[in-house]
Amino acid sequence: MFPEYDIIVVGAGHAGCEAAAAAANLGSKVLLITMNMQTIAQMSCNPAMGGIAKGQIVREIDAMGGYSGIVTDESMIQFRMLNRSKGPAMWSPRAQSDRMLFAAKWREMLEKTPNIDFYQDMVNGLLIKDGRVHGVMTGLGHEIRSKSVVLTNGTFLNGIIHIGEKQLGGGRMAEKAATGITEQLVALGFESDRLKTGTPPRIDGRSLDYSKMEEQKGDNEIVGFSYLNTKKIKPSEQLSCWITYTSPAVHEILKTGFEKSPMFQGRIQGTGPRYCPSIEDKINRFAERDRHQLFVEPEGFNTVEIYVNGFSSSLPEVVQYQALKMVPGFENCRMFRPGYAIEYDYFPPTQLKFSLETKLIANLFFAGQINGTTGYEEAACQGLMAGINAHQRSRELDAVVLKRSEAYIGVLIDDLINKGTDEPYRMFTSRAEFRTLLRQDNADLRLTEKSYRIGLASQERMDRVKTKKEQVEKLKEVLGNTFLEPTETNEFLESVQSSPLVMKQRVSQLVLRPMLGLEQMMRQLPSLATALGGFDREVLEQAEIQLKYDTYIEKEKDLVEKMSQLEDLVIPEHFNYDKLSSLSNEARQKFTKIRPRTLGQASRISGVNPSDVQILMVFMGR
Repeated sequence: MFPEYDIIVVGAGHAGCEAAAAAANLGSKVLLITMNMQTIAQMSCNPAMGGIAKGQIVREIDAMGGYSGIVTDESMIQFRMLNRSKGPAMWSPRAQSDRMLFAAKWREMLEKTPNIDFYQDMVNGLLIKDGRVHGVMTGLGHEIRSKSVVLTNGTFLNGIIHIGEKQLGGGRMAEKAATGITEQLVALGFESDRLKTGTPPRIDGRSLDYSKMEEQKGDNEIVGFSYLNTKKIKPSEQLSCWITYTSPAVHEILKTGFEKSPMFQGRIQGTGPRYCPSIEDKINRFAERDRHQLFVEPEGFNTVEIYVNGFSSSLPEVVQYQALKMVPGFENCRMFRPGYAIEYDYFPPTQLKFSLETKLIANLFFAGQINGTTGYEEAACQGLMAGINAHQRSRELDAVVLKRSEAYIGVLIDDLINKGTDEPYRMFTSRAEFRTLLRQDNADLRLTEKSYRIGLASQERMDRVKTKKEQVEKLKEVLGNTFLEPTETNEFLESVQSSPLVMKQRVSQLVLRPMLGLEQMMRQLPSLATALGGFDREVLEQAEIQLKYDTYIEKEKDLVEKMSQLEDLVIPEHFNYDKLSSLSNEARQKFTKIRPRTLGQASRISGVNPSDVQILMVFMGR
């Protein structure tokens, strides 16, 4: 019934979809297996993509040739560039998505991708022989063979849903859990553990009074995520989100449910996300705060369903409902479904190589929440890299690994492999030591050529990058040769409280001033608008950033160069750390478990001291 595939991808969430697309576009024959063909690329929690650091990841996925950026652009209902008041290293795109349209666009793109087959079934085991995976076993009794397998099981591995004292088996509300895989992998020697996440109640938007809330509109300019010319909504077509707040009265009602809370009563064993806690966890941990912000987010153009961001809860349904009715604007709310917590199996990611292939079983890859991460974006980028490397492995080609200095994706995977995680891992800009280099505006300049060389990024993408580089250099040259006179410039400078000119000055020097930007200057100075009229917004922004932050960018490049010296010092694959008696016991145990590839990786392992790295360097003759 089934041919032998190059790659089988198990699970069709964000990780699975990106894995299948990447491997197929590289030329592998892919089978995507999901328990429900109607929930491909389902947005299980909030209907949004991007945000702080997450937006950078989506742009990196797009620069590599992944689909998440395109799908987001074509299904957004609102776009905002966050942190515009800060430096460009902190700018982060975020889009509110139409939940149903997002999933439909993903399925459409996958079905249009050659080399992808689909099958609806549960995978409950792996075909393993001589330390290598050879395919999967399904609930309907099929043995399907492949050269590589990518597991992207999300929250479905032995998933349990908690609502107050009620417990339901499932990986998502109304969807059954997946069984069998954890037990088999543990028997093979894998370490597994439990994590917990949660989701808020969904509300009927017709029952809300928006006049009691603060309106949050989208940007007047929709930049989007993809570097291609995607079809986006017009700024005037965007839907608003709304902001409201809890109160002491809301908190008192929530507290009445604590005695039935699965989290406080110990029925949930898994650790929850530190940076996205449930509402009951917030009022328990931050008792001194008398209110918490709630974002009221529409789920799409053609639905009245509302997502209450910030009100994640596993309290009894009646307590959730009574508390919500005390929130301004929610006095007459009607609930579509309650919030719930979900507990699931994951495998600590220190058991993986940088390619996301497992160390124990060859050709078996893990991506997404199975590795302990949280968030669509974190899952999608892992899926992309696992799909690329499953293809590379099946063709006996070198793995593709992104460095910490190349991408947030590299930071994420490096963190997971070296430090592991005992709580759901979420990406932040603070996790990246080179964030001036890893901006959302230059992901294409950083990554597209690398992806093009392996055959994933298209010729169109590569041509766009080449043109962008040429245009930016041309614009910087124009800015260096264009002068502004005091007579035409000083009135504008004084209006923005910037020092007037005493003599003519190059635009490239003037733009270095902190209060000035090229587009702003072009609006006020006709001669400059004429000189720069042939350059588009993206080129103007890129040239301005490169000029304005040149000193900081060069400092980070120097730091990368210094640190790369450690990355180039490769540790022998089967190095025996036990013979280095000078190492601390903790370092010896960590090195033996993680098997770092380089001294740079060894230096980033949690619990390893600089002296331990120096001992390794001495032994290696460095």
